[in-house]
Amino acid sequence: MTTPYQQPPQPPPSQAPQRAPQWQGDGLSSGYTSPIPARRAHLGDALASEWTKLRSVRSTMWTLGVMIVLMLGVGLLTALVVSSVSGEPEVPGGQEVLSLGFFGVLLGSMCVITLGVLTITSEYGTGMIRTTLTACPSRGRVLAAKSLVFFLLVFVISLVITMTVSALQLSILGAESPAGADWLRATAGVSLYLATLGLLSLAVGTLIRHSAGAITVMIGVLLVPLVLAMFMFSDSLTAVREALFDYSVPNQLSAFYESSARVTGPSGWEPLWILLGVTAVAMLAAFFSLDKRDV
Repeated sequence: MTTPYQQPPQPPPSQAPQRAPQWQGDGLSSGYTSPIPARRAHLGDALASEWTKLRSVRSTMWTLGVMIVLMLGVGLLTALVVSSVSGEPEVPGGQEVLSLGFFGVLLGSMCVITLGVLTITSEYGTGMIRTTLTACPSRGRVLAAKSLVFFLLVFVISLVITMTVSALQLSILGAESPAGADWLRATAGVSLYLATLGLLSLAVGTLIRHSAGAITVMIGVLLVPLVLAMFMFSDSLTAVREALFDYSVPNQLSAFYESSARVTGPSGWEPLWILLGVTAVAMLAAFFSLDKRDV
């Protein structure tokens, strides 16, 4: 009961929802437009990203630096040793001089193998692979971008080094320039072989996902067939021994210089086609592994 001097209690006013400030809008109601153009990502973006990662990590600088030192240093040292101890009056042929670059290339291939493995396994080791695949969900595009950037980088550097070493060796020993086909195999052919060997290492790294394990496997591919063949003395293993000698990586590399110790193994450009076939199979397996397995 209320008196004339009292007002009945009033219900509290309903709380109306407050409008968000205009700057907190969703972009449609406020009329805001982002200054960053929105477009669909493509392979060029993945290539730019992989190039940035590859050139900004220390492992790339160290492995490529050691490769350059080995190929240049061993190649020039071999030419100087041959020049100082050679007692032959005749000048060595151009093809014989080019074959002196084999020793530096064989040692440099270990650096290429290491870099190829680390290009993919370093991201698994640090967990960066999750960020990479979040930014680029297309796993095939990621693998293709890594492969292209790595292949072109190794090929260009190897080509420059082999051409430089070959020219310096010819100058030191005073030999005539070799035939164009011989020069092409000893420079471009060897560079293509090294870059493809690095791609095989990248594929093995994608399959194994562990740096030490993948590098060990690739060093085994490089050296184990030759070492095993050297200890197969039984006549019953003659065919196996000869096959291991013929198709070992060192023997295939020497074929580019026409200095192979075997006459039954691959010659000319055949080692490159063999390695390309093996690498294509390994890259296909790496693609399916990367596409199907969790990270």
